[in-house]
Amino acid sequence: MRPAPTILHLDMDAFFAAAEQAAKPSLRGKPVIVGGVGPRGVVSTASYEARVFGVRSAMPTAQARRLCPNAAYLSPRFTVYRQVSGLVMELLHDLSPLVEPLSLDEAFVDLEAGGVAAETAAVRAVGEQLRRDIRAVTGLTGSVGLAGAKMLAKIASEAAKPDGLVVIEPGTERELLGPMPVRTLPGVGPATAEALRRAGIATVAETAEAGEAELVRLLGRAHGAGLYAMALGRDDRPVVAERDAKSVSVEDTFDVDLTDRTRVRSELLRLADRCVQRLRAAGRSGRTVVIKVRNYDFSTLTRSETLRGPTDDPSVVREAATRLLETVDTTGGVRLLGVGVSGLADFTQEDLFAQAATEREAAEAALAAQAAPAVEAAGQGEPEPAEEVRPRVWHPGLDVVHEEFGAGWVQGSGVGRVTVRFEQPWSAPGRVRTFAVDDQALRPGEPLPLVGGDPAAQPPPGAGVGPVVSPGAGGGPAPQSSVPATRPKSWSAGAESGGEEISSR
Repeated sequence: MRPAPTILHLDMDAFFAAAEQAAKPSLRGKPVIVGGVGPRGVVSTASYEARVFGVRSAMPTAQARRLCPNAAYLSPRFTVYRQVSGLVMELLHDLSPLVEPLSLDEAFVDLEAGGVAAETAAVRAVGEQLRRDIRAVTGLTGSVGLAGAKMLAKIASEAAKPDGLVVIEPGTERELLGPMPVRTLPGVGPATAEALRRAGIATVAETAEAGEAELVRLLGRAHGAGLYAMALGRDDRPVVAERDAKSVSVEDTFDVDLTDRTRVRSELLRLADRCVQRLRAAGRSGRTVVIKVRNYDFSTLTRSETLRGPTDDPSVVREAATRLLETVDTTGGVRLLGVGVSGLADFTQEDLFAQAATEREAAEAALAAQAAPAVEAAGQGEPEPAEEVRPRVWHPGLDVVHEEFGAGWVQGSGVGRVTVRFEQPWSAPGRVRTFAVDDQALRPGEPLPLVGGDPAAQPPPGAGVGPVVSPGAGGGPAPQSSVPATRPKSWSAGAESGGEEISSR
């Protein structure tokens, strides 16, 4: 335990939802829920306005819709979240060389390693300046906890939410932790909490009073001894700059159970390709291929195969995933599929069988190309350009651009129509317009910066941006435009957005 609160924990406030509110002026101050928008989707993040209605992360989207039917339900835009996370992490690295990211929106920082004086006033000043810098660079807010141990810093940041800072002075740990429920301590899940409850232990103070011997008897030596130390406020874990990833995985949940074996296989191959893309983006390879199959009755199966050496070859992963699928009965229907690679390494070892398969596929493709009829030069003119590939579904929240109205985002779609709200992060709430889903003037767009856009830029003719309204006092969200919003007949019925994970657990 450190004698000064020099470990900082930053947790961005409702990160995904806050980023969407910053990008979409019409959603500021309104309940926003980001996650899978399909009937089997899961809530990733809920804004604080939505949490008032009881909506929480990891809740089924269908349940969230019952609790908060008037919220905006948006598909995640991970490109935006990663960009913002990169800006935040740069600010943290300016404070110290020891930064331990836990996720896109959460990290520990060792301020002592950054040369900050081991004094409460000094670390508090650093924390307050960090919060100001984050708001200036990203337009978002984050909560900061400062303490002499990682566990306590995380508890402090949770107590600081939203948009606050809490310092736990060394020596006050037990007084602070005592009345808290035992679930506050890391590693205490429902099963552990229930075992302690049956023994009459409900708070952190009661956990400490039970003694190490009793906790070891109830939970086992390792878990019991560790829990006793945490109940006393002891946590000597250092801030680790690099957390080595153990696996890379992707998965998708489907609106309708897949019963066609060919469709299941094609979806699995698509996931295998996505998994390899993430593997290569991380500069890694892996030895073990894992598939995950969740059946219609929610039973979940995993199958794995360890290769002769690490690889990042998509053909190897595809073939292994296909072999594993052959061992799983999918006739009852599949609601979720996943593909992962573990046993990560920094080098690859060629698989001769996969290499042969790749060469065979290349040869077959060459033969198919030779057999295709050639376009005759005489009287044919230039071949027509390929038709632009368009998304099958305009997911809510997707950035779009219209040739006449400019930049906007998809508010909803259904029955052959797509509804778009035309506004930018720096504009007033914009007007809603509806188009046919195949309107050639409408195309997917690139995300706009949350801050740093040109406030003086005028919208394109016909954009219909509502009257400019000044933000509320204290930099609060701008009120809604007086322009009436048109609610689409139905929200996008697309499948739950695919989960992508680089796990370190």
